[in-house]
Amino acid sequence: MKPVAGRDADGGVSGDPGSMAGRTPGEPGRRSDALRELTARHGGHGGLSPAALERARAGTAEGPEAWAPQVAEAAGLPAAAGLGPATFFADLVTPRGERHVRVCTATACFAARGGEHLAEVERALGVVAGTVDEAGSTSLQTVHCLGYCYAGPAALDGTLPRTGPDLADQLGGRAEPRAPDIPAADTTGTPVLLAGIVGGHSAWDVWREAVAGLRPEDVREETGVSGLRGRGGAGFPVAAKWAAAAGKPDTVVVANGDEGDPGSYADRLLMEEDPERVLAGLALACFACGARHGTVLVRSEYPRAMARLRRAVERATRTGDLAPSVEAAGPRPFVEIVEGAGSYVAGEETALIARLEGARGCARPRPPYPTDHGLWDEPTVVNNVETLAALPWIVAHGGRAYASRGVPDETGTELVCLSERFARPGAYEVELGTSVDEIVTRFGGGLKNGSELVALQIGGPLGGFLAGTALHVPLTTAALAEQGAALGHAGMVAFDATTDPHELLEHVWEFAADESCGACSPCRVGTRRGLELAQGRGGPGETYERLTRLMSEASLCAFGRRVPAAVRSLARAYGPALEGWDR
Repeated sequence: MKPVAGRDADGGVSGDPGSMAGRTPGEPGRRSDALRELTARHGGHGGLSPAALERARAGTAEGPEAWAPQVAEAAGLPAAAGLGPATFFADLVTPRGERHVRVCTATACFAARGGEHLAEVERALGVVAGTVDEAGSTSLQTVHCLGYCYAGPAALDGTLPRTGPDLADQLGGRAEPRAPDIPAADTTGTPVLLAGIVGGHSAWDVWREAVAGLRPEDVREETGVSGLRGRGGAGFPVAAKWAAAAGKPDTVVVANGDEGDPGSYADRLLMEEDPERVLAGLALACFACGARHGTVLVRSEYPRAMARLRRAVERATRTGDLAPSVEAAGPRPFVEIVEGAGSYVAGEETALIARLEGARGCARPRPPYPTDHGLWDEPTVVNNVETLAALPWIVAHGGRAYASRGVPDETGTELVCLSERFARPGAYEVELGTSVDEIVTRFGGGLKNGSELVALQIGGPLGGFLAGTALHVPLTTAALAEQGAALGHAGMVAFDATTDPHELLEHVWEFAADESCGACSPCRVGTRRGLELAQGRGGPGETYERLTRLMSEASLCAFGRRVPAAVRSLARAYGPALEGWDR
């Protein structure tokens, strides 16, 4: 198990100056935030840059207490402003050797080898996960998803990917390293998200025509007509979110590339293979909202995506499609690329904003909403990468054309990612409303070697599970909700008869306990208690129903609220084997 980010040794939670909620007298809706107030006294925005912590981390094998206070002091901030994020994010708190290996222990890699690959890697490297060897030469960190779910188990050796059942031998130098590209295919006949990767269409051409001949309200109107909803999991109407911020001064648009759902690698595919489409979509969103500044946050587990996006920004700046600075921005925005630091919950929009401000990546209470008071208290729109990638097609072909695809209440297409257990794993663009059974059997080819599909996870660990015999359900948020599941990022992880249902149950609770940000007691305590019960193998007990009700109703964000539902769906998928867990 990786170090549990954001927790003190006694199991408590360190203070988060970036998530203190309150109201400043006389300013309804405005949050009083200690970190923001302190940084404003010392030079305004960005008083403590996340990059400064990352640079300090890279230069030493010591823990955060040895270097984080100095980073904060250099920015004119108290030590806690450095120690807070440095002890929260897994990438900052994990010991580092000269060679740093990150091994995936998320759901698809767990399903590939039943979780056995971690012990094999530890033996091959001679180091236990979460530690560095005595010589300081090699360190090992467990992470929840590297985006190689189609070829797992997977690891990053520095920034170099390694995948396959012989992962330990590759890392130990006894087998040739390999990491295949993402297989991608369009099943619709007219790709939207894969228009560049499969169809060869330029997204920048759409942007140039739009900025030359359209008004911001034209882009907002076409997007509203299209019915496009966010693809990050919440499914909020994109045009409505834009309208909440449009016209407000100093609006910022953030592209959320912190794709954390194990089982999904759609955002990695888009950022690596068609970064221009992501950036053109971000530029269109900025244009529609009147924003001069756009930011892309890319998870640290995607180093290739980070590099390719940065090169794409440099090219677009040279060609004049993007502005070279905020001061020079107008209709063409200035765009910067920022790296994440290892946290699942930091993909939630308020936690993501806290991360960008240099605070711990904890969810914040709402209201106020980010479109009113977001990044550094400015109006902020957060859109998922896949959401933005749909915009060039919508602007080029019109909102009605997009709305004619999918189903009436859930229009358009989705990138569905199939895990390594499938006969034909990969990313498939499908229209919403396509039967899950068709995706599994026709596109995925069923399971490898004709194995029986026992259970299917959809939408990540907090999405839900379907029994292998209950796949005749449309791929829509509404239809999956009726089955106790959720669409999420639309990643699909298959489980055959070799997976022990009790081990899978424990895996789900372990993920939840590891990734809880700790900001609220129902989630922080509830996930730990759920893991203890799952490890006990004696059933959930009489108080379990009360525990899950508390988590579902009182957790601060969707993370804690969704865990009980995901566990219930898992129990229903496996039936008597997990009796009692369906409460």
